[in-house]
Amino acid sequence: MKKIRVAIVGAAGYAGEELLRILSRHPSVEIKVITSRQNAGKDIAEIFPRLAGLGLKFSNPDVNEILASCDAAILALPHGLAAEYAAPLMKGGIPVFDISADFRLRSLEKYKQYYKVDHPAPELLKDAVYGLPERYRDDIRKTNLVACPGCYVTSILLPTTVLLHAGLVSTEGIIASSLSGVSGAGRKVDLPYIFPECNESVRAYAPTGHRHLPEIEQELAVAAGVDSLNINFVPHLIPVNRGINSTIYLNPTEKFTPEAADEAFHAAYDNEKFVRYLGIGKLPDTKHVTLTNVCEIGCVYDKHTNKVILFSCIDNLTKGASGQAVQCMNIRFGLPETEGLL
Repeated sequence: MKKIRVAIVGAAGYAGEELLRILSRHPSVEIKVITSRQNAGKDIAEIFPRLAGLGLKFSNPDVNEILASCDAAILALPHGLAAEYAAPLMKGGIPVFDISADFRLRSLEKYKQYYKVDHPAPELLKDAVYGLPERYRDDIRKTNLVACPGCYVTSILLPTTVLLHAGLVSTEGIIASSLSGVSGAGRKVDLPYIFPECNESVRAYAPTGHRHLPEIEQELAVAAGVDSLNINFVPHLIPVNRGINSTIYLNPTEKFTPEAADEAFHAAYDNEKFVRYLGIGKLPDTKHVTLTNVCEIGCVYDKHTNKVILFSCIDNLTKGASGQAVQCMNIRFGLPETEGLL
């Protein structure tokens, strides 16, 4: 079988490194191009010594080179920049899997509000499919532009959409509190993320207006079958390298029972390879999902406050970014969904 030749555009960040780790062992993939403006010309071993055996060199991103030598491109670039490459690559006829936020939001107004700039390629939004396989698998198969979800977003959507879609919880009063490892901030030198600042520290940040908020609200509204909804989302930084633990508080509807919730989760996820529903009263742990593409989910009903409390854990770099992109790529190219990810 001919291998899929892949370009990783922006391969020197944490998401890029995770893509290299996953795709280097993917039996149906050949990593053909890895780009980094800052590291162009350098051997991969200079940046990621543990990947020295791949024998790859970073190059400046060149759309024509990618189109001539690759069958797919994964963009691990900052928002705004990703769209510059997505447009010509799609025009050239190869599928694009974008880990940035450029094509996640359907609303141009929301994009401008949260990212402070006009959308760089609004004409492509009609082609973009939201890359959460558990909800949009059939659409992913048919598109050439996959907008991979944010890491916090994935950890909130996978548990919450199930109960919203089933009508077991209300769209009112949703609160999500998430804790993330430091790698979620990206591979950069920035004072809040250096070791002395993060070690022995747990702190909230962006308790209002976080950039992932409109994406969460957009997809929860779709699941609930409403035009819009509002939630509170409070992210926290914790002193671990990778992993997200999210806790979501919901108000039950009259239809809710713990048994109905349990049934809804089993129906949604018993046949999913990368979602592990633990059951009512059981709690997930980041230790069980780091370096995997798995999301663990637990559910509790608190009679005392009449609240449904959901819990989820993912690896922010794998199911929250690069692993999910590879999962989408597998779907798009008709490969087994788990290939390279187990």
